[in-house]
Amino acid sequence: MNTHSIQTTSLARIWIPLGAAVFLLALAVSAWAVPALRPLHVLQGLLYAAVVILAFRGSTWGLGAGFTVAVAWNSLNLFVTHLMQAGMVEMWSFLHTGHVQRPDTMMVPVGGVGHFVLLGACLAAAVQQPAGRSKWWKFAGGGALSIAYMALIIALALPS
Repeated sequence: MNTHSIQTTSLARIWIPLGAAVFLLALAVSAWAVPALRPLHVLQGLLYAAVVILAFRGSTWGLGAGFTVAVAWNSLNLFVTHLMQAGMVEMWSFLHTGHVQRPDTMMVPVGGVGHFVLLGACLAAAVQQPAGRSKWWKFAGGGALSIAYMALIIALALPS
């Protein structure tokens, strides 16, 4: 086995599933805390399962999907909704009082950490793949499909 395949294996088989698992844990806790979010979070979880499976198979489409959805979700929660910051405030309050008032909000930075791992591992795995004419087009295509899927499930399953 050459060095390239060892590095790709490590990224695709350890780091990408780890990042996805941390995010899925945050989704599960959030869905437990807010039952109205369960359909959306189940549908969202399917995307992460697909990313892990595709990355495990070495698919550039899956790497692009994982990278793009992680960047989009983290950007939205850091710069638009500010739920990442609100979640950190919730964590700080929990550390000081021992009481959790909004576990769903507290899970947003946990999910953000999972996404930072996922986006770094997906990008690194894509860079390590052999150069090809369509490599980055597939990466971008996977990203576009993941954003389209997220828009669709939000339109269909976001609670009113």
